Amino acid sequence: MRTAAADRIGLIFSLLDADGTGHLEAADFELMANRVVLAAPESEEREKRAMTAAFRRYWTTLAAELDTDGDNRISFDEYAACVLSPQRFDSTARDFAEALAALGDPDGDGLIERHVFVGLMSAIGFDRGNVHSLFDAFQPTPRDQITVTAWIAGIKDYYRPDKTGIPGDHLVGAASA
Repeated sequence: MRTAAADRIGLIFSLLDADGTGHLEAADFELMANRVVLAAPESEEREKRAMTAAFRRYWTTLAAELDTDGDNRISFDEYAACVLSPQRFDSTARDFAEALAALGDPDGDGLIERHVFVGLMSAIGFDRGNVHSLFDAFQPTPRDQITVTAWIAGIKDYYRPDKTGIPGDHLVGAASA
């Protein structure tokens, strides 16, 4: 596995471990869903429910695929062993990406404003400086917006071990200001 993908795995695991126990559990995904939904006050209830459902599906998929010892928790080793298997997680990653992007586009114009993007990504737990760097990597419009399609593609790329030099790599490491 490439170093960039391994770094992305470590970061996502640490963020998904919302309660800091060192393991992923269903409660982590509920906590994360609540944080993200609260960061989107302008979004419709339909989008908020879809985001919560996407987090729940994310957990259900991970538990079914990765909980090798059946303890209803996923250790880092279990997670790292195969979470970046596109064939196993494409539909879950797509659903998650689409739900998050829809939450970030409350007016439905296909564009996401920087402050909304930063709010959602910060609610997930990403460093604000890195979030701004990521937003810039998506080449915002002169009105400081990115497209929903660019964000969805960026999220899906984040979970692909064969991808390097992607916008999502801006989320890993020290903030670039």
